[in-house]
Amino acid sequence: MEFIEQSAFLLHSRPFKDNQLIVDLLTENDGKVSAVVYNGKTQKSNKKGLLQPFLPLNVLLKGKGQLKNLSRVECHRKSYALKGDNVFCGFYLNELIVRLLGEHIECGMLFHQYRESLIALEAQETQEYILRQFETVLLDELGQSFDFTPVFEFDEPYFYYILEQGFVPAIEQHHHPKYGRKQLQQIAYQAFNDADTLKTFKLLMRQVINNLLGGKPLNSRKLFTR
Repeated sequence: MEFIEQSAFLLHSRPFKDNQLIVDLLTENDGKVSAVVYNGKTQKSNKKGLLQPFLPLNVLLKGKGQLKNLSRVECHRKSYALKGDNVFCGFYLNELIVRLLGEHIECGMLFHQYRESLIALEAQETQEYILRQFETVLLDELGQSFDFTPVFEFDEPYFYYILEQGFVPAIEQHHHPKYGRKQLQQIAYQAFNDADTLKTFKLLMRQVINNLLGGKPLNSRKLFTR
């Protein structure tokens, strides 16, 4: 069996056995992968120092089962320097992937978007836009893409979003939140020039993601001060 070195990012790690960790990685070729890593007692063999969030890695994974062995890990550039709330945004992205993405599913577009999100967060670009762009690519990967056709076909000023049906004109009273037609059209055009559109996009994404999570809260959301 051929084992190929590939780019990766650490998403999460937890203790396993003596001198061992289980790490969740987002890899360029294999998507999300869980692996066991042995932390040797010498500085040369100890990989723990490299297993840090937001640090671009090259990894070599071995093993036939779902749980791989992290045979080799190296960094190929310095860590993305996230500051302030942008650190929490990074942890939010990590938690979304860990909680929602299946393992061993190739997702090169999501890997690329994750890396671009870290670059944008390091550059302190607009958080809301960065997070919504990443969430959109993640939902595409999960087969939950938005179909905005109804918001152009119907003249109702407000719409519901129902997971099994998509956008539905808000004619009858419903327990789902309502979204303005104008803002949904702007989202469809990816025109985020006003605060109302970004706010609508945030509420829409939160509804969909909460549904996919089964209503279980995200720990990373608790880190934000605003």
